[in-house]
Amino acid sequence: MTVVTNETWTVDARFGEQGGVLTYGSYLRLADLLGAQQPQTDPPAHDELLFITIHQVYELWFKLVLHELTDARDRMLAGESYHPRLRLERCRSIGQVLVRQVDVIDTMTPQDFLAFRNVLAPASGFQSVQFREIEFLSGLKDPGYVRRFRGLTSDEKARLERRLDEPSLWDGFLAVLRHAGFGVETREERFSAYDQIIRDRTRHGALWDLAEELLEHDQTWALWRARHVLMAERQIGAKPGTGGSAGGAYLRSRIDLRFYPELWELRSEL
Repeated sequence: MTVVTNETWTVDARFGEQGGVLTYGSYLRLADLLGAQQPQTDPPAHDELLFITIHQVYELWFKLVLHELTDARDRMLAGESYHPRLRLERCRSIGQVLVRQVDVIDTMTPQDFLAFRNVLAPASGFQSVQFREIEFLSGLKDPGYVRRFRGLTSDEKARLERRLDEPSLWDGFLAVLRHAGFGVETREERFSAYDQIIRDRTRHGALWDLAEELLEHDQTWALWRARHVLMAERQIGAKPGTGGSAGGAYLRSRIDLRFYPELWELRSEL
């Protein structure tokens, strides 16, 4: 018998089914997970299960992204660059999956979507609290969202307000630069730091790599927004969204949003 330990718990590891302590299904809580898809149409529209599954999977990925980004931010605030880069790399891989997931929902025809779309209202992806948390944590903070969305639970509102108040990934990156001895209080100081990092990647390679991963994170979410627009326009054209937004027009208005505009502007300085 092997004893597995970490800082907080100790347990006897019993490998093989003869142990009988934990199963695949009980560990993953599959009964709860697979019972969470509840179509609202009666009889169920065939593609409603697809729609529910896709969005629940998105929320699971969002939960993991928040876990990774929060750790990356906290480590950067402490002056660390290596592990934050690894966390951002993982989030980039997840983001690529999120973009490709749109291909799956695009197998649904507009006619099939119309078979259950009306039962969704006023539910909308606009209301995804975890998605907004990712934006806030990444640096795109919008206090107006908390005021506009009246369907928030007290817990959801508290989470969003905490994300608004706490440091962002950008704050973490500036802390890393500060830890490396660069001034970051003014735009001129930051661009001077970028210039030194760019021109001496032998010395500052870790900082350059971290900046590039932040840009990759930014680009991945920009690609997701753009792909989401095309999917929405393919499904509903110019119709309003189920949550009352302007639909495709609203989504298009968000395509040009950037988490780290200075890192994009830096390209013009090279």
